[in-house]
Amino acid sequence: QLQASGGGLVQAGGSLRLSCAASGRAFSGYAMGWFRQAPGKGLEFVSGISWDGGRAGYGDSVKDRFTASRDNAKNTVYLQMNSLRPEDTAVYYCAASAGLDRLARGVKDYWGQGTLVTVSS
Repeated sequence: QLQASGGGLVQAGGSLRLSCAASGRAFSGYAMGWFRQAPGKGLEFVSGISWDGGRAGYGDSVKDRFTASRDNAKNTVYLQMNSLRPEDTAVYYCAASAGLDRLARGVKDYWGQGTLVTVSS
């Protein structure tokens, strides 16, 4: 099970850090990452990080603003979001996949409930 948290309301230019805690099994062998869905739009890949934290990938709209990290000892993955924009408003979902490239293509082996991020202008 993957449980995302850390969402909330923030002004444009602000920061938030999302967390995703995994339970029920170890996800240390999986790439993990984040997707988001804005109102009226489809699911968008945001970021992913390899099982050992050695590689990370980002969607074009969040590059240089968002940073993914993970702590396998805590079975937790994080998303640091800086310089937030109103267009970042969405429900953010945590997901796990057998590989980072696979995750970036949208193939999810596990995913959980999302957390809402609202960025006001």
